[in-house]
Amino acid sequence: MSQLEVRRAEERDREAVLAFCSQTWEWGDYIDYVWDEWLHDENGVLFVATMDGQPVGIANMRMLNASEAWLEGMRVDPAHRQHGIANALFEAQITEALRRNALTARLITESTNTAAIRLIERNHLRRVNAFAQFRASPLTTDTKRQYGLVSPSLATLADRDEIIDYLNVSNIFPAAGGLYNASFTAYSMTAALIEQKITAQQIYLLRRWDRLDGLAMVEPRDFREEKLLSIGYIDGTTESISLLAYAMRKLLPDFGLKSINADIPDLMMVRDAFTGAEYESDGSIFYIYERGLV
Repeated sequence: MSQLEVRRAEERDREAVLAFCSQTWEWGDYIDYVWDEWLHDENGVLFVATMDGQPVGIANMRMLNASEAWLEGMRVDPAHRQHGIANALFEAQITEALRRNALTARLITESTNTAAIRLIERNHLRRVNAFAQFRASPLTTDTKRQYGLVSPSLATLADRDEIIDYLNVSNIFPAAGGLYNASFTAYSMTAALIEQKITAQQIYLLRRWDRLDGLAMVEPRDFREEKLLSIGYIDGTTESISLLAYAMRKLLPDFGLKSINADIPDLMMVRDAFTGAEYESDGSIFYIYERGLV
C-alpha cells in the first residue's frame, strides 16, 4: 500500500508540483508565480503531500495577522485523487494555524467546486460570504460629462469613527461577512484595517445630504500579470453604490491603470448597481468559508 506523508515543501518539489498543476484551469495555474513567495514566507508554511516520496498535492497556510489564518492553493494530482490527500493537507493547515495561535481560519472556493465544498463543510467551516466579480474600463468622455459632478472624497483619520458607525448599521457589511477582499484573500474589517486603508488613501467616501451615504475600499494590485484597480468592499444604497462605481472608473487614469475589478457581495441590489454602472461579470460566484479555532 502506498504511504501518504505531508511535510514542508522543498525547492526540489517544484517541478513535480507544477507538472500536476499545469491544467488546473484552461489558462493554467498561478502556483508558478507564488511558489518562491510561499516557500520562503516566514508567516506561513507551504505543505506538500507525497505518495511513496512523490509529490501529489500541495496547500499553503499563511498568517494574515496575529489572529487570522488564510488557507489557499490546495491542489491534488488528478491521478491520485480519492486517497485522502486533500483531507491530510487540510489537517496540516489547521494544525499549523493552531500552532501559530490563530483564532480564525478562512478560505475561498468557487461555488461550482462541489468536491472542495464537501471537504470544507465536512471539516466544520461555515460559509460567511458569497461574492461576484465585476470588471470595467475607464469612463468614456460622454459618460464623464454625464457623471462629472459625482466626486467622492478620500477618507481621513478624522472619518474613522464615522466609518465604523456606518458599517455597524449597514445591511451589506454582515452579508459580506465583515470582510474586505483583495487578491482572493479576505481580511476582517477591523478598526486597525480601516486605519491602514485610510492612511494608504484607499477609502473613498460619498457624502450627500450632509451625511455619509456610501463608501468604497480600493487598492491597485496585480492580476495574472495585469495591473488593475481592485474594489474590495463597497457599501451604500443602490444609487450611491452605482455612483461610487462610476467614480472609480473615472479615477482609473489617475492611478495609471486601464481596468477595474470589483469583488462585490452577491446581493441583487449591489449587482444591479454595478450593472447600472456598466460593469460586466462572467457569472462566477465565490464562497468564503470560516472556522473559529478557539
